Amino acid sequence: MTTVRQRRVGKGTEAAEDQPSEEKNVNPDGRILSDHTGGRLWNILSITVGGIVAVSLGLLTSVYVATLHENDLWFSNIKEVEREISFRTECGLYYSYYKQMIQAASIQQGLHDLVYDNKTESVRTINILERMNVYQEVFLSILYRILPIQQYLEPVYFYIYTLFGLQAVYVIALYVTSWLLSGTWLSGLLAACWYITNRTDTTRVEFTIPLRENWALPFFAVQIASITYLLRTHLQPIQERLTLVAVFIATFLFSLTWQFNQFMMLIQALALFILDCFDMLPTAKVMWLYIIQISGLLLVCVLQFFNSMILGSLLMSFNASILITRMIQKNLKKGGLFNRLGKLILRVLLVLCLTLLINKFIKKILNLESDEHIFKFLKAKFGFGATRDFDANLYLCEEAFGLLPLNTFSRLSDTLLFYVYVFVLFLMTVAAVIVAFRNLSGSNQVQFMEEMEECTITLKPDAAYNLIHTVLFGCLALSTMRMKYLWTSHMCVFASFGLCSTEVWKLILKRLHLYTSQRTHVIKYSIPIITLLYISYKFWPGIMDELSELREFYDPDTVELMNWIKSNTPNTAVFAGSMQLLAGVKLCTGRTLTNHPHYEDKNLRERTKQIYQIYAKRSPEDVYRILRSFGTDYVILEDSICYERRHSRGCRLRDLLDIANGHIMDGLGENEPDLKPSLYPRFCEEIKKSLPSYTIHFTKVFQNKTFHVYKLAKYK
Repeated sequence: MTTVRQRRVGKGTEAAEDQPSEEKNVNPDGRILSDHTGGRLWNILSITVGGIVAVSLGLLTSVYVATLHENDLWFSNIKEVEREISFRTECGLYYSYYKQMIQAASIQQGLHDLVYDNKTESVRTINILERMNVYQEVFLSILYRILPIQQYLEPVYFYIYTLFGLQAVYVIALYVTSWLLSGTWLSGLLAACWYITNRTDTTRVEFTIPLRENWALPFFAVQIASITYLLRTHLQPIQERLTLVAVFIATFLFSLTWQFNQFMMLIQALALFILDCFDMLPTAKVMWLYIIQISGLLLVCVLQFFNSMILGSLLMSFNASILITRMIQKNLKKGGLFNRLGKLILRVLLVLCLTLLINKFIKKILNLESDEHIFKFLKAKFGFGATRDFDANLYLCEEAFGLLPLNTFSRLSDTLLFYVYVFVLFLMTVAAVIVAFRNLSGSNQVQFMEEMEECTITLKPDAAYNLIHTVLFGCLALSTMRMKYLWTSHMCVFASFGLCSTEVWKLILKRLHLYTSQRTHVIKYSIPIITLLYISYKFWPGIMDELSELREFYDPDTVELMNWIKSNTPNTAVFAGSMQLLAGVKLCTGRTLTNHPHYEDKNLRERTKQIYQIYAKRSPEDVYRILRSFGTDYVILEDSICYERRHSRGCRLRDLLDIANGHIMDGLGENEPDLKPSLYPRFCEEIKKSLPSYTIHFTKVFQNKTFHVYKLAKYK
């Protein structure tokens, strides 16, 4: 089991751009028109200082997470095999393709080996570029090969420094989004500081470096910043075109680097649809965003050799149904409240029905079943019936796919982030509800319009988009803990925007009958500065302590296993075992696998379930037959799985297998009435007794405190 231990030896290696308080003296770009040269120079100075602060904070964040990674593992001092083992589970699988491309005889040969890969899944040739989102590894390996840096920088450092560098892009994008929303770079500074001080809940890049989300989320943040700018009013045509290009590039890169892109963008498309229905966004810009999503995804589909999972995604069907519905039902703005409400309900029903029909039709044509496990998981998760499906239960029992723990909110509250976020969210939601009602009712009453004017000020299109974005991604995070990183980073942006917004404070002070322009400006700057001082005072010592804590990677059992495999098995040997361990086997030894952690293929999921019978109650003959059907030469058994205690009864891997096989589970507790006792003992336990019925098929060739390796007999 991989752990870290205390290191025994070693040494420690505003002047602000303001939004106008009145609507006069504003140019088409939304900037204040200066009456003298000094005001213009002040604006230029403010933008320059704000930009320097943004870049500085981004670079500091990169250095911070890189230092934490080094301090935690002593990465610069450990052996190569230990570095590779530190890329846990699926991270190791992704990094193995970068290593494979680096070690290939040529770039062309490396690409050929990826397109015709027969080492990732035994007795089967697959196209890695089609199945997995590894173009970033391909691009980075090619870049490393052609740049004259080989003698100065090891491949692994080029890889991890790129990922840490992307954190700078991430923080700068969050900073810019908050700046665009509030009109002052002080808001961006506060957003970046919140992101850093809430690192536990905003990123995990320092210990899961190659994970797909660490590649994708920086591009997603750039896309959000670009959309926020696009939705500003009075953009010049050239500004709008350039921004659309930026949105497309960011959308494409986000889609290319993460297999879950379609689900994230589906939520984004839903946000746009909701706002468009309530007339809160310019329709033309919304249509462009739908088209960009579709075209970006189609381009990724082409690069992934027409991956059917992309073509059959709900996002493609949803966006297509919206565009079709738009042509059928062009205008919702005519008529009174009930007339408009009826049209709105009809549009929603049309979109939903068309989405399901189009999606079902595409999946039928393509015979697509790759994503069925996700829908089984969602069905069971939200209480639409229990399931014995092994794949669905495998997700349900993982903490990362459970509900967001309550202690998350206590951590976020320590930095005041959650309190401010809830405060801003409440104000903006009330404003959104009132504006939506006004837009639907189309009321012309003077008093009503005066009431609504204040709400309209606080809910410009860019703010409206970010409001619905944070609400929908918040719902996703609450239901699935792994997705919290999409929400918490945007939470920093949204909370800092509200705290630094002239319009928000203007609305509050007017409601309290305390409004003056000077008072609004004092509050707008003083409260964020006080918050920054509080964060610095409370968390700076902790950050310094964290940076000074030195530990080292320590996993001697896994290191011993990998070294034994490299020294004592042929290069063509095929290994079976757990998905997580086999990813490390491929990375460290280059041996062929029977299964792996990239779970987005139906055949692989079925294969994994069959391989996992080594932890079920099956006869040695059955297990041998299954393993040999996949060409297995060696099988690795892990005590941490066979005698698992991490999960409670019913969620241990052996329990999931027993339920799927119709067998009663081990230990005290209830069982479903139709489950029966197995005729055989548990394979992973019984094989260690060296009984003749087992030794005829399996010969123990390696053992340490954690792992047991058996060689399979080969019969003619």
